[in-house]
Amino acid sequence: MMKQVKQCLAVALFAIMATGAKAQVEPHFSQYYMYPLWLNPALTGAIDGNYRVSVLHRDQWSSITNPFSTVAVSGDVATDKDINFGLNILQQSAGDAGYKYSNGQVSVSYSGIRLGREGDKVITFGMQAGLLGRRVDFSKAQTNDQYINGVYSSSNSTGEMNPKTSGLSFDAGAGVFYYDADPDKKVNVFAGFSAGHLTQPKDPFLSTGTDVKLPIRYTAHGGLNIYLSDNAHLVPNVLVMTQGNNTESMVGGYLQMAINNTTDITGGINYRIKDAVYPYLGLKLNDFTFGASYDVNTSNLGKLANGASSFELSLMYTDSRKQKGFFKCPRF
Repeated sequence: MMKQVKQCLAVALFAIMATGAKAQVEPHFSQYYMYPLWLNPALTGAIDGNYRVSVLHRDQWSSITNPFSTVAVSGDVATDKDINFGLNILQQSAGDAGYKYSNGQVSVSYSGIRLGREGDKVITFGMQAGLLGRRVDFSKAQTNDQYINGVYSSSNSTGEMNPKTSGLSFDAGAGVFYYDADPDKKVNVFAGFSAGHLTQPKDPFLSTGTDVKLPIRYTAHGGLNIYLSDNAHLVPNVLVMTQGNNTESMVGGYLQMAINNTTDITGGINYRIKDAVYPYLGLKLNDFTFGASYDVNTSNLGKLANGASSFELSLMYTDSRKQKGFFKCPRF
């Protein structure tokens, strides 16, 4: 009985995910600043150093059979010519039907707009382009029609017309980002806006007589870097992401404290409104930053499926041998 409940729940979640015009179908991250090029291509090269590499892994709704699992990698390089380059790759998999969502994009940004007497208020513009691939094996899916008197059989007709099983589309996005790196201020502002899927790739799985397209993902994000002491900073932040008829909003913050010249510790909590609360911890050792967060689901999904929470791990390396004296990127 429990297996059937999990299978039905997984089918329901896949159905929600498949209605691309009505719901947000994007992978999402709690530690979104640890995967900066997905958040906003204008963050390409917005680092206080030469280059950085980020790796992030997210397990979501582990109580469900074959839950959502996302692996993401990004890397970017800051140049002295104000033209910066990056690459981000992610793959999400879920469900017994082997659903896979893959996205790979190259990005470029321009960071030559500097304001103020010292040029420490910077506006960057970024663009990215690449491929979006989606794949599913409908022969492995289990539908309600295949259960007769509560008993499942793969030989029973699904009653469904199987559409295409895969699709590959051109994908593009753009964004803008502002940050104030004035070292004499006690409060520094950062804010950005981006639009993903500007090409609105067609959904390969839905056949309704008209093309169903992936909605544009609009993201607004920002926060404050508040100086408390030479060894402590408080960073409240906010994110609002809209796609189709769905909006995801997050608010929270973290405290970063320096233990010595090579070690920082970070702790904080965020709230994804009407969805989850997630605390997180971070540790910086020299140029390496490690992060861990755990989403405690507060929505109706948490009531329906016990343990419908998520766990996220991240690792970032920033080469700071040649610090540029500008932006210290938020880490969570």
